[in-house]
Amino acid sequence: MALSRDFRTTIAARVERDPAFAKAMLDEAVTLFLNGEPDSARVMLRDLVNATVGFETLAEETGRPSKSLHRMLSSSGNPGMDNLAAILGAVRKALKVNLEVHTISAA
Repeated sequence: MALSRDFRTTIAARVERDPAFAKAMLDEAVTLFLNGEPDSARVMLRDLVNATVGFETLAEETGRPSKSLHRMLSSSGNPGMDNLAAILGAVRKALKVNLEVHTISAA
């Protein structure tokens, strides 16, 4: 059975109508990075960029080429900390949220 809607279109529509969903995606992407799952984090962040600011606007805001940003956020990408901070900053600004890190002791 064929899907009736493209995954990216579904994510973009959900982000547009549900700001809490977009914030949860950002939270999950950051959590994945911090917990040592960068491949999944990059893909989630890429989907969030597509659904919010878009890569052309992200390129303008970060001063990095759009193609480079696409490569950085691919599953095999390798964004440096400066690039990652710029990307997260632009998405955070678009969503109008602040990021706070809370730690939980491992048992």
